[in-house]
Amino acid sequence: MASISKRTIFFTGATGYVGGTVLTRLVDHPTFANSEITLLVRPSKKDKISALHSLGLNTVLGSYNDLDILEEQASKADIVFSVADADNLAAAQAILRGLKRRYEATGQQPLLIHTSGTGVLVDDAKGLYPTDVIYDDLNPDRINALAITQLHRNVDVAIVDADNENYVKAYIILPPTIYALAKTRFVDLGLQNPRSLQIPQLIRAGLLKGQGGMVGKGENVWPNVHIDDIADLYIIVYENALSGKAGHGREGFYFGENGEHKLYDLSKVVAQELYNVGRGKSPEPAPFTEEDYKRPENFGLEFLGTNARCLARRARALGWKPKYTTEDAFKSIKPEVEYVIQSGNY
Repeated sequence: MASISKRTIFFTGATGYVGGTVLTRLVDHPTFANSEITLLVRPSKKDKISALHSLGLNTVLGSYNDLDILEEQASKADIVFSVADADNLAAAQAILRGLKRRYEATGQQPLLIHTSGTGVLVDDAKGLYPTDVIYDDLNPDRINALAITQLHRNVDVAIVDADNENYVKAYIILPPTIYALAKTRFVDLGLQNPRSLQIPQLIRAGLLKGQGGMVGKGENVWPNVHIDDIADLYIIVYENALSGKAGHGREGFYFGENGEHKLYDLSKVVAQELYNVGRGKSPEPAPFTEEDYKRPENFGLEFLGTNARCLARRARALGWKPKYTTEDAFKSIKPEVEYVIQSGNY
């Protein structure tokens, strides 16, 4: 890295479920004392700025639509953690322009740790069948062959292309279904969203239906990971990127799975928990109907019926040791159900 007094880090997505959990680990990391971290904070969150400053963090107001801000902040950074929108190509390109400026100014390749997702692997199963196609992050040829039309893929390709041009070292982390309520100091301070997406969406759809549901027959398969384990993966990649040991670019895709589940099995636990609290007619999940899919609150519900299978072998080779299993994913559902019902957000 450039020989400066402090390593400069630009971080996006700090108030999000994943971003806030990763940021907590960065603040607690031994490198924090010699780091200057600037967070992109949306104007709607400006009331949180003083609390963030009190933790030794810098902030800049803006969003992923403020391309000039993204480029400028990236141009000042030795490292960018991009933990926000995985599908905003213009934002990714702005960050890459900034990192190219950084390289031209310093002669040192900045590091980009970018968040994609195993959504890049999905098919159109509609919950009707599993797949035997399993991607391995130690097989870059298979990943490289993914169609540009796959979710997240156009952004991933732009980032790998930038790495190929040698002005940045890029590391792409691909979380699957992330589960469990985040429990961090940022959640305690009201700075971070504590909840994931997929399982709460399944719960909300069941509450609206008055019955736990599933897409099709629930035969499709997805990998899963606990929020603490995926946050640990970011730090493992960060540490190994700093020491030059982590593969980057084409060799820099890191899946974050620790087990997988059939949608039916997940939906069965949701249906049971809803039934237990009197919010479902049966402990058995019922297929969602066209009426369910048409509800605005259920936008994207069909996505839960896809397959996206993978192996996190590259991540484990770096020393990542996830602790939580699919059984823990099922155990996380009861408190999620309680949280959704108490919040009334469905």
